[in-house]
Amino acid sequence: MKNKIPIPTLLTIAAILTLSSCASIPKNAKPVADFHVQRYLGTWYEIARFDFRFEKNLDNTTAQYSLAENGNVKVLNSGYNYKTKEWKSAIGIAKFRGDENIAALKVSFFGPFYSGYNVIAIGSNYEYALIAGKSLDYLWILSRKKSIPDEVKSNYIKMAKDLGYDTSKLIWVKQDKKNPFISEQISVFWIKLDLRLDWGIDTG
Repeated sequence: MKNKIPIPTLLTIAAILTLSSCASIPKNAKPVADFHVQRYLGTWYEIARFDFRFEKNLDNTTAQYSLAENGNVKVLNSGYNYKTKEWKSAIGIAKFRGDENIAALKVSFFGPFYSGYNVIAIGSNYEYALIAGKSLDYLWILSRKKSIPDEVKSNYIKMAKDLGYDTSKLIWVKQDKKNPFISEQISVFWIKLDLRLDWGIDTG
């Protein structure tokens, strides 16, 4: 006879999952307000991160965002596993947790399981971004290019430290290969969109 999990145990597991899903941003961290998701779309290079199992042994990592018809954000993450010498990719979906003008989202690569994704700092031209996960165990620095100015780097590190992050754990990601998953169309789209929003140029 197979063992059955008691109903109270199932309820306890459900409660834990519910409580965990509520913890979507570190204490005192605030997502960017007046956020424009259209400007955030396109390709981002990962400059630095806290390592975790889904990005283990990856460098040349990027994230590409595009808008789905239902308003959700499609995510394509990719990177090069320097141990197996293979390119890896994962497709996910991101949704706003509330107001779409607030950069507080949740992202999933595994069906119904979501985790917090919070843009807590962004460049005036959406060229750099500091991303906080659901807790102090998750942190990313992103850039539209494969490098980031020292001043921006120092700024973001200070912001993260002030929130309680141990920034000594940051892994500075190598960006020395051409990523086969990067769509040139997405990159061109971002450049055209940025020009249109910033300067009112009609790019077609």
